[in-house]
Amino acid sequence: MRASSLLAAAIALGAAAPVLAAKTTAPDATLLDSPLTMVAALAVLSLAPFLLVVTTSFLKIAVVLSLLRNALGTPRVPPTMVITGLAVALTVVAMAPTAGRVTGAVEQGLAGRPATVDALLDAGRAAKEPVRDFLLRHSHDDALDALHGMAVRARPGEDVKRDDLIVGVPAFILSELKEAFLIGFILFIPFLVLELVVANVLLALGMHMLAPTTVSLPFKLLLFVAVDGWTLIIQGLLEGYIP
Repeated sequence: MRASSLLAAAIALGAAAPVLAAKTTAPDATLLDSPLTMVAALAVLSLAPFLLVVTTSFLKIAVVLSLLRNALGTPRVPPTMVITGLAVALTVVAMAPTAGRVTGAVEQGLAGRPATVDALLDAGRAAKEPVRDFLLRHSHDDALDALHGMAVRARPGEDVKRDDLIVGVPAFILSELKEAFLIGFILFIPFLVLELVVANVLLALGMHMLAPTTVSLPFKLLLFVAVDGWTLIIQGLLEGYIP
């Protein structure tokens, strides 16, 4: 199975979970009729969480929040579980329009049809179009050009297009990582300046044995809370996805 078909099937299975739950309780449900069909569907479904993470806004949001935690000088606060939960919650908000289009395409593709693997693949081909639009809209042109050139060289003789998922997914990941690290760089600057000021003050006072990081941490937290940093960062992240 081609990578684009596998991704389309995983997208369809992930988006169609509520639809399938209703269909498999019906007398004419066929997804559970064959053990091999069920195993194939579960194999594709097992890839859905990973594929959905790297094709949504979760990647950039999680990286930015982790960099923010390091910029504050508190690498364990908030805990990783809290960072992940907040990233998931923000991803749900950011991806709501695209998820609605994907679910609508899956429901339309499965309307009046038994939940077979072929039906899921057909629904996946329709459901991948909103995902493709999202990926291309948030991918940088230089990343798309670079990945397209490498895909053409890696698969000679095949008609690899610039908007194929095999090109769009890695280009989207690279673009999201680039933007996340750029945001992280901007977040580090004010805290770095504050730490340099504290270090110079301590040096002028002759307090050589006192670590500047320990003294600057309360001021970093105070500055971050005073400017309502969490709200500003969350708004900035979501505005990049919500039109």
